[in-house]
Amino acid sequence: MHFPNRRLRRYRVSEGIRNLVSEVYISPKKLMYPIFVWDGATEEIKNLPEQFRWNISDKNLYKFLEKLIQHGLESILVFGVATEKDKEGSLGWRDDGVVQRFVKYVKKEFPELVVATDVCLCTWREDGHCGVAKDGKILNDETLDYLAKISLSHASSGADIVSPSDMMDGRVKSIRSALDKAGFENTLIMSYSVKYASYLYGPFRDAARSAPAFGDRKTYQIAPSQLREAILEAQLDSEEGTDILMVKPALFYLDVIKELRQKFQLPISAFNVSGEYSMIKIAISQGVFDEKVIMELFTSIFRAGTDILISYFVPDFLRVKIQ
Repeated sequence: MHFPNRRLRRYRVSEGIRNLVSEVYISPKKLMYPIFVWDGATEEIKNLPEQFRWNISDKNLYKFLEKLIQHGLESILVFGVATEKDKEGSLGWRDDGVVQRFVKYVKKEFPELVVATDVCLCTWREDGHCGVAKDGKILNDETLDYLAKISLSHASSGADIVSPSDMMDGRVKSIRSALDKAGFENTLIMSYSVKYASYLYGPFRDAARSAPAFGDRKTYQIAPSQLREAILEAQLDSEEGTDILMVKPALFYLDVIKELRQKFQLPISAFNVSGEYSMIKIAISQGVFDEKVIMELFTSIFRAGTDILISYFVPDFLRVKIQ
């Protein structure tokens, strides 16, 4: 019997063939794991299950990293958490800062691991804002030098990628200029080009202790309704010299990832943020979802067009547990 339409046969072929013809192939090489470090005691983060604020002297942190690397992880995104703050945020660029010390040690112990660092003022400033604030307003241009100083200190410590998350206009150009002038032409910039003013950041702000002391961040982050503005922000970062464009959050903004993929030749990264992680993780723990939903989540984000996925689910995907 002749069947002119044989599409249904795809359900009867072997898993190997299904993998061979899959439109999306997820590799650990495309994943980046976000990690929080500080000088306080190692502790699990409230509302961010199985994620920790790690003391950088904790041997278990490096055992955990080593295991992740053995299972294929090749990159991390580092967030520093302040145990003390000041009005300027100067702990963000000190040579003996917690991020700087952690990066130096990691690059010594795991030289092949790609280390990206978050660049912002929010966790280091007393007011918790991403930029210099005066009389309740964020001063864009006055912030740029500080962001460049943080980026330069991270690059000097060995960071392969600096990742400004502040959303100040002109920060990529300022950082690129400072890096190049200091001889760090090969240090990449992964800019938070499209960072939405989302309610999904709650667990992260607890983790980083970076909630603003007054007002909010809607004046410098993108409103969820805006797509054309997101494209414009990405275009500006591209023109200023970013190497990687980031979309944050990921799951609620798959359409934005797709638009950027169609319009730009630069690599696209997507941040599967703390709120997205927590709601799915908690649902899995309560039996609402099967843990296989993590693969479906990853597939959807890669299918939308991302090249790099930043996710707290990386240990789950790699099947690595913290001992």
